[in-house]
Amino acid sequence: MLKDIVLVLALQLVYVPILTLRTIFMVKNMSLLAAFMGFLEALIYVFGLSIVFSGEQSYIVMIVYAAGFGAGLFIGGYIEQKLAIGYTTVTVNLQQKNQELIHLLRESGYGVTVYTGEGRDSQRYRLDILTKRNREEELLELIERYEPKAFIISYEPRRFKGGFLVASMKKRVKRKKECHES
Repeated sequence: MLKDIVLVLALQLVYVPILTLRTIFMVKNMSLLAAFMGFLEALIYVFGLSIVFSGEQSYIVMIVYAAGFGAGLFIGGYIEQKLAIGYTTVTVNLQQKNQELIHLLRESGYGVTVYTGEGRDSQRYRLDILTKRNREEELLELIERYEPKAFIISYEPRRFKGGFLVASMKKRVKRKKECHES
């Protein structure tokens, strides 16, 4: 029975992160990866359930199955944060136009669009920045260092077309192809 408990826990600690990644890949339109993860998920799921429901139907094994599921969710979330797949849009509202920050962001490879708007008491400045998710923390730290009072909103865009980031990605892909052909 101890062998079953350890095996069920190990299966859950692999199964649930795979389930998490499959869901993320589906949401991000990465269908081939999602299908592969779904295949692995189904194999592990059936194998794990067969252990839980075979033999003496131990409550301990069932509890370990549920605990492993919870721990697997935690691990899956951690893996997703580390992979940081996709992009994020950051909107920064400033009271003054901080030309130094804008220049630094652009020099650091961020595409920045600046808008002037009318706030309640004065003119405001909005920066729209699209970046890869794995650079979001770096971006937020830069903004915080130069504009600690900035109002910041970040969200994940589902789809985008054109602009600085797309153009720079296309240039990078083209350069890589040229390097491999040489």
